[in-house]
Amino acid sequence: MFQLKNVTRRFGNRLAVDSVNIDIPQSQMVGIIGRSGAGKSTLLRMINRLADPSSGSIHFGDVEVSALRGQALRDWQRNCAMIFQQFNLVPRLDVLTNVMLGRLNHRPTALSLLNIFSRDERLMAIAALERLGIEQTAMQPAGTLSGGQQQRVAIARALMQNPKMVLADEPIASLDPLNAKIVMDALRDINEREGITVITNLHTLDTARQYCERIIGMAAGKVVFDGTPAQLTAAAVHEIYGSDKDGAGIDESMTSTSINVANLPTGELAPQSASLKPLTLAGI
Repeated sequence: MFQLKNVTRRFGNRLAVDSVNIDIPQSQMVGIIGRSGAGKSTLLRMINRLADPSSGSIHFGDVEVSALRGQALRDWQRNCAMIFQQFNLVPRLDVLTNVMLGRLNHRPTALSLLNIFSRDERLMAIAALERLGIEQTAMQPAGTLSGGQQQRVAIARALMQNPKMVLADEPIASLDPLNAKIVMDALRDINEREGITVITNLHTLDTARQYCERIIGMAAGKVVFDGTPAQLTAAAVHEIYGSDKDGAGIDESMTSTSINVANLPTGELAPQSASLKPLTLAGI
């Protein structure tokens, strides 16, 4: 069980996150929605300990995450993989090396500084890329890839951490609908196949409804909704997002990223095989 207990984060006099209490069982896929500035990203950053709570506590099982320091904190950040909207890859390094960087907290510092990776680590990285349908990009500089490909590389890097939890901060905000679907399919596959808890911030209601078994709505730093997609009624959406400048309710179609997969040309979608293809180190 993952728990946030009265978690608050202040920036000066401003409350970014206000007394949040959440319990998340292992293996849930949770979507967090809300307006910009609602506190979604700050909440994820506190879970990963990229930011510290001003008050309250964060727990994973018997471990108080918010109290961790030193190696114990680095171990938590290894177990709690973070995927960012901006991808956070090293553009000049090839894709394979970017993926293998997910092993940094699993290996001696000297090997990391010398950029020395084992055959097993290379095989793991290739397997992760194959799973996401982009193994053909392994030797390309990461900066030459499209946004959708780069986000899949970031997910492959997260898989290399062997995490217990994956946090995704607006992972599809800068992607077109097709690549958004591929990325969300990948996150759902990780959740279902490995049983890994996935918590993702989303800016589109249709995506949250389609992919997440639980949706948490935030407004002004507070949790104002916590339920299933079926419970996300028009009234709940109004409480989360409020009204537009003319006082009208939010039209969900304005944030829709839905695509009709049946109408896509053949070959548009990357293969999403349930099993990995044979691996090879040829040419690496």
